[in-house]
Amino acid sequence: MLRATDLFKVYNTGKISLTALRGVSFHIEAGSFVAVMGPSGSGKSTLMNILGCLDIPSSGQYVLDSLDVSRMAENELARVRNQKIGFVFQTFNLLPRISCLRNVELPMVYAGVAERDRKQRAMEALERVGLLNWAGHRPPEISGGQRQRVAIARALVNNPAIIMADEPTGNLDTRSGEEVMAIFQELNGQGVTIVLVTHESEIAHHARRILYFRDGWLKDDQPVDNPINARERILKEFSATEEEPV
Repeated sequence: MLRATDLFKVYNTGKISLTALRGVSFHIEAGSFVAVMGPSGSGKSTLMNILGCLDIPSSGQYVLDSLDVSRMAENELARVRNQKIGFVFQTFNLLPRISCLRNVELPMVYAGVAERDRKQRAMEALERVGLLNWAGHRPPEISGGQRQRVAIARALVNNPAIIMADEPTGNLDTRSGEEVMAIFQELNGQGVTIVLVTHESEIAHHARRILYFRDGWLKDDQPVDNPINARERILKEFSATEEEPV
């Protein structure tokens, strides 16, 4: 699915060079759920930009779904992003003046999907994240957790090879964060490949594997023996504190 080989990324600003990635190599199989961790300045955001085809490495090779994207031009990268990758961001990146349904449809507009098919596929994606009944609402009318679920539906709608999630729980309260992680776990159980960047160890331990970066190096690559089960945690820690219906 994804193979990085000896990736370097160097930023040159005048007389100063900053090396953000230093010979990083790893591979991710289809159907994996991988968390990328590290402190600020560790290189994890630079790595996510390369994996998401938002940038290219200074040297090394990156192969995504059998395509060598390491030296693609910007128009080729844009095509790969649209066809192969679904993005979920910390700040949701939804358009506030259009409905949740229309937000989910947008990637299909750029992909040239016929109008008659867009609504059906968008509704199916919203149903997968439990928000079908909210399709007609605009993002300001729903909670932060619901907005992130709309963003996940938008990421799913073109059936990408991989979902890249950048700090997807960073703006959410604990329960909303767990609900988002539960959706990621359910999607992964259905075969969706997920790469998630986070600085939170607890969030990372919902994944099945953790890559730990420091100072541009891949310092550790470990499986998670017993991932946190988000649905079980929601039932155990939050259901008991909910108010009884009036």
